[in-house]
Amino acid sequence: MRTASATFLALAMLASAPAAAQLGLPTVGPVLGDVLDMTDHALDPLQDTVGDAARRATRLAGARASRLEDLVRRNRQRMEFDADGAPARRGELLLIGASETDIARARDAGFTPLGRERLDTLDIIVVRLAVPARLSLAKAEAALRKLLPDTTISADTLHFQAGAASAESTTPRVPAAVSIDQTVGVIDGAPGAAVVVTATRGFAQGAPAPSGHGSAVVSILGWAGVRRIVVADVYGTDPAGGNALAIARALDWLTGQGIRVVSISLVGPSNPVVARAIAAAQRQGVLVIAAVGNDGPASPPAYPASYPDVIAVTAVDGRNRALIEAGRAMHLDYAAPGADLLARNAAGRWVEVRGTSYAVPFVAARAALALGRGDVVPILDGEAVDLGRRGADPVFGRGLLCQSCARRK
Repeated sequence: MRTASATFLALAMLASAPAAAQLGLPTVGPVLGDVLDMTDHALDPLQDTVGDAARRATRLAGARASRLEDLVRRNRQRMEFDADGAPARRGELLLIGASETDIARARDAGFTPLGRERLDTLDIIVVRLAVPARLSLAKAEAALRKLLPDTTISADTLHFQAGAASAESTTPRVPAAVSIDQTVGVIDGAPGAAVVVTATRGFAQGAPAPSGHGSAVVSILGWAGVRRIVVADVYGTDPAGGNALAIARALDWLTGQGIRVVSISLVGPSNPVVARAIAAAQRQGVLVIAAVGNDGPASPPAYPASYPDVIAVTAVDGRNRALIEAGRAMHLDYAAPGADLLARNAAGRWVEVRGTSYAVPFVAARAALALGRGDVVPILDGEAVDLGRRGADPVFGRGLLCQSCARRK
């Protein structure tokens, strides 16, 4: 195995954490951004020692915790931490499988019903409850679980975009020659007007609203050859956008449109509403492709990448080195370009981007192309270029996809 791969495998070994710590907390959110210091980016992993790798992993984990605390503190009117310590929509809990008796018991205990969310395509009903004013979200969640032990209860946890942009670039390159007719769905922020899509629908306050991150993801899909792109904006202008219910609603809509490949460059904790929605979509033949995040291999497993049968994607730079900040999931399928890479921002200008977010649309494009040719995963496995140690590994998964698709800086 190469020295670089050995370094990253050492990082992966550092990531083993107690089950209680495996909460899948999100990476940096749209409010704060999610890019590491460019000084760290300039370091060549080939020169790292295991000690350097360990220190960087510790620094990433500490930075992640500080960012989340700052995010919730600055948005305390809209967010608070749930019982597992994950940022969530303030003062609201979600129930799946609640009976009328359950709802009445919750009401008698001071929880106010806010409404029912029917996800018709996925056959899921979610009941929204406001927590009693005297209780924090975490205490209310614990109390309701004790009151209704047979009902699935969760906070409306937040998911965050796993990538960032830096300097603008005008370097011209030739786009991919392939043309992919299969429609790809995107759950993210909306693209700017200069980034063309087939359709956009909002699932958050103020949505659809132009997003640099969403624009970059969509532009990469187009660059990789996808001609029809449908976007579900789960952020809009809401600081608490990217919540679990918005993602479930977006997936319900995309599935109802007959879309069979969905790109999700977002990271959050495990959430039963999102898990149920993804499983229901998968039963209808939808392929979900998601990022492992950018909080380093010592971070908790990323979701939705960690849900069963979701295609989990990490990223490499222009020299096919794994990104030092790449997060992890309960499984890893593929790597794709995610640094030394250009994409369009909301204004339509080409900018340099970095993060596992931007690897996801490359894999989604290849999955869309594979549809109709046979079983998608075996086809992708046949395309994947083995990196690191021989065979599947925890750094690159089963190999690198779309190596020649990227618009490099």
